[in-house]
Parts: sequence; C-alpha cells; structure tokens
Amino acid sequence: MSSPEVSGEGANAPRPLTREPSLPDAGIYSGAPSAAPYPLSRMAPSFDLVDVAAEIQKADAMLATVAGGKLGVIADQIRHLQDEARALLERARRDAELHRARCNFEKKPGGVYHLYRKDDGERWFSLFAPSEWIRPQPQTFEGSYRLEADMSFTRIDGGETRSARETVDLDVRALLTSR
Repeated sequence: MSSPEVSGEGANAPRPLTREPSLPDAGIYSGAPSAAPYPLSRMAPSFDLVDVAAEIQKADAMLATVAGGKLGVIADQIRHLQDEARALLERARRDAELHRARCNFEKKPGGVYHLYRKDDGERWFSLFAPSEWIRPQPQTFEGSYRLEADMSFTRIDGGETRSARETVDLDVRALLTSR
C-alpha cells in the first residue's frame, strides 16, 4: 500500500467527491415557508389570478395618484419660478430705464433720488422731493427711488420694499466686491 506522499502526489492531490454539488433549482423556493412567494402547503390559501390582477390594478392606481400629485407640485414650482423670472426681468428693464434718465450729479448707492418727467417726455432725477421745491414745478413727479448696492432701484414712496435679508445680502456683496 502506498500513501499519497510516497507515490509523489503530495498534499495537493485531488480528493474524491463524497457528494454531488447542488445547483439552485430555478423554480423551487428554499427559504422560510412564511416568506415564500407562493403557497408551499396544500393547506395554504390559493392565489387566484383575479385577486392578483386586482392587487396590480390597486397598485397602479396608487402609483398614478402619487406620481400625479408630485407632478402637480413640480408644475406649481415651475409656474412660481416663471413668475419670479418675469418679475426679475421687468425689474431689470425698469432699473435700466431709470439709469438712462438724465441726471446732473453722481448717483451713489444708498442715496434717494426723485424722478420727474418733463412735458416732452424726458425723465430726469433730482435730489429735491416735490415738497422741497420753493415754487411748484411744472414737471410731473413720478416717484422717489433709493439706489441699492447692486445698482438697482427700490421705490420708497410706496409699494415696493426690500426685505431685510435682501438688504443685508446686497450690503455683504458690496463689501466683498469693494476689496
């Protein structure tokens, strides 16, 4: 009798198989019976194709409702963003027009300027409010504006105001860009 070491095969010699390797069967569930996707016992309730179809229909309806709700929220957000964009563009157009009004002094951020219109349609800025004139002016007063740090105008004689956060943000930006 020769041992494997004597025959020269050594410790790496193949060992005979004691059992066949098992491959998972594609259609048989092998987990816990309570988690099986189908009944494993004759005593388990049967699955009816109509019940499965009804469950799928309920799931589809719920998914459609949830997706529709989320899409509605997104549509509202898009409308809100479009409104903000329109307001921003309108304000930028108005600010550009105000910067083109005749002005015989240097405008500085934080200053308040009063806008008038002559009879011929020309617009001009003054440092004097309508109540500060000695004689009544023949020009039409259009409003008082404060020049902000971002070179936009805020109407101060009514309606338009900036929030405290916007004002602080603009002041911080002005400080950062001045360095």
